[in-house]
Amino acid sequence: MSKTLIALLMGLGLANSSFASEANLEARFARLALDCVHREYPNKIAHVMSGPEDAATPSQLHPVFYGCFDWHSSVHGHWLLVRLLRTAGDTLPTELADEIVTALDRSFTDDGVAGEVAYFKKEGRKAFERPYGAAWLLQLTAELREWDDPRAERWQQTLLPLETAVVDQIKAWLPNLAYPIRLGTHNQSMFAFGLILDWAGAAQDAAMTQMVTRKALEFHLADRGCPMDYEPSGEDFLSPCLMEADLMRRVLGKADFATWLDGFLPDIPRDGRADWLTPGIVIDPTDGKLVHLDGVNLSRAWALENIAATLPAEDNRRAALEAAARVHRDAGIANVSAEHYEGSHWLASFATYLVTKRGLGN
Repeated sequence: MSKTLIALLMGLGLANSSFASEANLEARFARLALDCVHREYPNKIAHVMSGPEDAATPSQLHPVFYGCFDWHSSVHGHWLLVRLLRTAGDTLPTELADEIVTALDRSFTDDGVAGEVAYFKKEGRKAFERPYGAAWLLQLTAELREWDDPRAERWQQTLLPLETAVVDQIKAWLPNLAYPIRLGTHNQSMFAFGLILDWAGAAQDAAMTQMVTRKALEFHLADRGCPMDYEPSGEDFLSPCLMEADLMRRVLGKADFATWLDGFLPDIPRDGRADWLTPGIVIDPTDGKLVHLDGVNLSRAWALENIAATLPAEDNRRAALEAAARVHRDAGIANVSAEHYEGSHWLASFATYLVTKRGLGN
């Protein structure tokens, strides 16, 4: 939304309308990321130690991505800042945009990236942050690759050695992955495959595109009757069924995808109602596992939107998909706040992915 349109809305007395509120979302999400990308503690380290020399602080182990409670959240917190600087730079307050640039410059240094690469390459860490954090790292560099801006080019070149290490990790892993990982949390393969495909397109890496596409078809082309009634599990932040559909829309043609979806999710209503899919409920937002359900609402919303947008315009499932997406969007965004760090260190990234429609490309 442009500054001119925002000013017009305010002049018309609509400053409190949903339009004006929408215009403020980007600044709110950016502030949440800025408040955590260089906040070292509290911190949860997933760390294999080979000896006493590996006992170190988060910032010593990860000189770039040590904030936001854990490595993967730090990565997608940085992605959030890049994404909003790219897509909403003309609507963000100047001082906030400047603060984002300063934060990214502070994080993305040659020495820091060298430290991250050294961590990845040490023996015993071949599975570090695979696939979730690795896929988000590629989403970050895909964002930089797609953005025609001197700052983006500089940051992308700085991150290139780490990107290369992550690409090598994924390409070594994929041929050995015999089965899909159908979880609703970090290890899920379907969501990661989608992010990796986005990177492969941006990087023009045909080999990666082929590897991931082949695995997606091998794992999921014959899938039928995904049990949506079993979702969500108590700690999900990704829907196994909807993330699989969001992946398959990327690798099938529109007509083939519409046919595949008939068998995979046969109970999508044809009457436009939203009540066929109920948002997840978070009873205790101070519980880092239970608050995942706020994330499942956000990720369901973008998957539902993406699926609907991929179907033919005349497909009578689109209205129900879009209606359910709106309900989940509202439920998810309502709980993106700074009140509890258990959610604030990561939910804004999911909300940004949703509201900027990143999953649909650019």
